[in-house]
Amino acid sequence: MNRINFLISKKNARIIDPCNFYCNGIFFLFLALILSGCAMRVSGPERTPAGQFSQSPAILPQGPIIDSNITLSEALKKYAPPGFKEKQGLVEVEYYSFDGKIHKGQLVIDKRLIEDIREVFRVALENKFPIASVIPISSERFLKNGKWNEDNQSMRANNTSGFNYRTVTGGKTLSKHAYGFAIDINPVQNPYIKGDVVLPAGAVYDISRPGTLRYDSPVVKCFIRLGWTWGGNWKSLKDYQHFEKVLLD
Repeated sequence: MNRINFLISKKNARIIDPCNFYCNGIFFLFLALILSGCAMRVSGPERTPAGQFSQSPAILPQGPIIDSNITLSEALKKYAPPGFKEKQGLVEVEYYSFDGKIHKGQLVIDKRLIEDIREVFRVALENKFPIASVIPISSERFLKNGKWNEDNQSMRANNTSGFNYRTVTGGKTLSKHAYGFAIDINPVQNPYIKGDVVLPAGAVYDISRPGTLRYDSPVVKCFIRLGWTWGGNWKSLKDYQHFEKVLLD
């Protein structure tokens, strides 16, 4: 190569600066890291679209406390003529109890009155009217010495009940309970009172206490609206726990 050609080649040759080479390398490395990060985000878990809530595992509400869970045949163990038993149905009800929690119980009642009972308990629950328990008379907890209740065990336990084949208190004729036409609610707060007789023994009717029925209670108003009679309105005696609705066959 002659001197002139050498000078031209040197003039047009690309001169590589070591500093520029180092800086450019860092830039491309940084760019590669950014692009790889984007790729990871794209291939990662699906993001929740804007304006929507991400779905986390559902927290199930606590269920009601079960006070009674028996079959109809178990609820009808106490003696009653077959003709009386065959007209009864078993209805499950939920209610606000004295512990501030929701409970579930069962009531035996004439099948034709089941919808009335459901409506009454709906109103009671809506208004947080406390009910101690709702357990059929034939529950094992009311069995003593081979006999079911005769009403006293259930009343002392402040239990709400319906069908019970028995006579009226202090009489010989059949009670409306024997037909499944009646229900007693919170006997301890709403006793039977006739003269000096108070049932359950020691109970006091005090309208200021929770669970007590009075003429303007939503529960009482609901029963009246549905055509039931309240024992608290009777003249010869007061049976504040008692509601009845007589049906014709």
